[in-house]
Amino acid sequence: MKIIDTNDEGLRTLIHDYPKVIAKFTSANCAICDLLAPPFEKFAAEPAYQGIAFLRLDSDQNPVAKKMMDERIAPFFVIYYKGRMLECDTLKTEEEVKDYLTQLLAYVPASVV
Repeated sequence: MKIIDTNDEGLRTLIHDYPKVIAKFTSANCAICDLLAPPFEKFAAEPAYQGIAFLRLDSDQNPVAKKMMDERIAPFFVIYYKGRMLECDTLKTEEEVKDYLTQLLAYVPASVV
């Protein structure tokens, strides 16, 4: 799947349009954001991750994203399942991003009893 560049409004819609989503919040002059850009693109193209929507937001351009980043630094990643946030954190390595993707692929919601 191609990475979808979006904004705050698009994020709210897309996390409900796709069952599994990983969102990457970036910021200008962020060396780690630049370092993780090629692996993020690579993961988005890999067949193993085709069930996941890859979103990218510029936190400097989106007020809601910027608020999420108030106490964190870019690149900030969030994984969603059917619109519900599962995990979020600042990730600094390709391996950490891959771990998030593995976690998202394996996620199965608890059954309602």
